[in-house]
Amino acid sequence: MKIIFATGNENKLREIREITADMDIEIVSMKDAGVYTDVEETGKTFEENAYLKASAIARKSGLPTLADDSGLEIDYLGKEPGIYSSRYMGEDTPYPVKNAELLRRMESVPDEKRTARFVCAICYVRPDGSSETVRATMEGIVAHKIAGENGFGYDPIFYLPERGCTSAELSREEKNAISHRGKALRMMRDILMREDYTRKK
Repeated sequence: MKIIFATGNENKLREIREITADMDIEIVSMKDAGVYTDVEETGKTFEENAYLKASAIARKSGLPTLADDSGLEIDYLGKEPGIYSSRYMGEDTPYPVKNAELLRRMESVPDEKRTARFVCAICYVRPDGSSETVRATMEGIVAHKIAGENGFGYDPIFYLPERGCTSAELSREEKNAISHRGKALRMMRDILMREDYTRKK
């Protein structure tokens, strides 16, 4: 059974395919499914935006659809960039530029006030329109410098004190085990396992 994952981000697709590799489902992109729809993210929460994307693609494709909305919340900055993480400083602004600007804004802030988290909400919409949503987080602090090349987005400035490194310095396996998206995907996997058309090999 095919499930569309409503994203054009190959890193996200890879992560969910790895986590559902032992299930009898095929995760396909919108491009693979021949579905081309731009969904305006007008929601006020990660959950609302995930639902907007998943429901729009499910209606157009007739296939069960997953969509996520994720981002970085920095407490000192009033939880910026938050739901606007991908659009912070403009959608076409490269992440190294975004990361440098956030570090500049946090330059004189002490560690105890640099608390932050990655948030991921994943919504699953069935062809009949019913839906389920999960949410997970990964807690950390804003790093003092950019470090690591294994991640993407804001990973190079998200420091994990218990690991002594940024999210971008983790191996892919380590990141999948503790990340906001990895946690949310495993929660969603439990939901998919209950569906009639899925089964564990």
